[in-house]
Amino acid sequence: MSAIPANNQRALDNTVEDPASRPQLVLGNHDFASMTDVVCRVIEAPNPPKIWTTALIISSLVAVFFFSLVAYLITKGIGVWGNNNPVGWAFDITNFVFWIGIGHAGTLISAILYLLRQRWRTSINRSAEAMTIFAVVCAGLFPLIHVGRIWLVYWMFPIPNQEWVWPQFRSPLLWDVFAISTYFLVSLLFWSMGLIPDVATVRDRAKGYWQKLIYGILALGWRGSMRHWQVYEKAYLLLAAFSTPLVLSVHSVVSFDFATAQLPGWHTTIFPPYFVAGAIFGGFAMVVTLLIPARKIFGLEDIITMHHLENCAKVILATGMMVGYAYATEMFIAWYSGNLVEQFTFLNRAMGPYAWAYWIMIFCNVASPQLFWWKKFRTSIWSLMVVAIFVDIGMWFERFVIIVSSLNRDWMPSSWAPFVPTWVDLGMLFGSMGLFMTLFLLFCRFLPLIAMAEIRGVMPQAEVRH
Repeated sequence: MSAIPANNQRALDNTVEDPASRPQLVLGNHDFASMTDVVCRVIEAPNPPKIWTTALIISSLVAVFFFSLVAYLITKGIGVWGNNNPVGWAFDITNFVFWIGIGHAGTLISAILYLLRQRWRTSINRSAEAMTIFAVVCAGLFPLIHVGRIWLVYWMFPIPNQEWVWPQFRSPLLWDVFAISTYFLVSLLFWSMGLIPDVATVRDRAKGYWQKLIYGILALGWRGSMRHWQVYEKAYLLLAAFSTPLVLSVHSVVSFDFATAQLPGWHTTIFPPYFVAGAIFGGFAMVVTLLIPARKIFGLEDIITMHHLENCAKVILATGMMVGYAYATEMFIAWYSGNLVEQFTFLNRAMGPYAWAYWIMIFCNVASPQLFWWKKFRTSIWSLMVVAIFVDIGMWFERFVIIVSSLNRDWMPSSWAPFVPTWVDLGMLFGSMGLFMTLFLLFCRFLPLIAMAEIRGVMPQAEVRH
């Protein structure tokens, strides 16, 4: 074999990525065993941290309050809400769209970043996937209860009922049923598939009979053989490829609830991409909001590093710019169209009775993420937490502004009516947050918060040269 020329050899060496030049995704002098110990000690600790116990008690009480309000709503009817004529939709659909949007970051981090081979996803994908499942659970409750007569919800199923009435498949509300159920099923499969190797690790380390039994059932007989890994990698890749279109399709279908209506402020073609960008924007903000306390409480600072949080901040900044561009486009098109009703609708948002909600939305979603242009703010725990909370608040107000400000003033001033939320509206909003936090806290305690099988692949020990 002839020798490679010196200049070609230097060019070849330059094309090979030096592992030392990559950002360090796991800090400290951890090997595979010590990293596993750090993750598993959260599950194996006989007594959880006191702050976790306190948070679980509070969130559980709030969740119980939420379900008591649902029972009260079913008993009394939706008149206990502040909905009126013309504001027939308000907090119920606002909460629904908000929680569906929160679930988008999990699918993005898990599926799309996996297909793009982004190594930094490995420390945060497991918690983001769990967040997706719990957010969709919270979201799915609101379409069930906002129909009013929940005992007739089976009318939405594609079967004839006792009145021989078939579902109206041209209704976007029925599209939501299929889109959300598909999204939930695929996300649940994707999450449970990724859990199998890690649950098997917990099973093998468990000392109690019931722990071995429960984690053994969840591990589905995993033994870590070469054949198991081959099947696992193929299944995980297929689910990632199947989940990727759902990121675009699910929230696009949710936006059709508004975009297909002949109502100024809703009937616009920008809604599908606008809603998708906003969902990823709010979802990443919720990931940051949850992971910053979790990494501190459970001692995971070496695994969920500032590099991961900074990348999340960059995604928040990028999607925040997209959302701000969508706001500006809506205003411009309303002016450029020359449609007086459309122009009035958007002026009413910015200067009408709900202008306070509109400007809260603008500040939280457009102004606050601009801090992330500077590395000092992207690498500060406090600025990350504050901006993420602002974005969470702003994304809820975005849905509130779209729904309520477009309905409360229609074509006839004689039928204008303000919407004022009742204590039931506010209670169900905060109650759904309690349900979400309860599920997430239980996940942190009883299932691996970090994808151990995946993070081993990004540690220095996994490099061939090492």
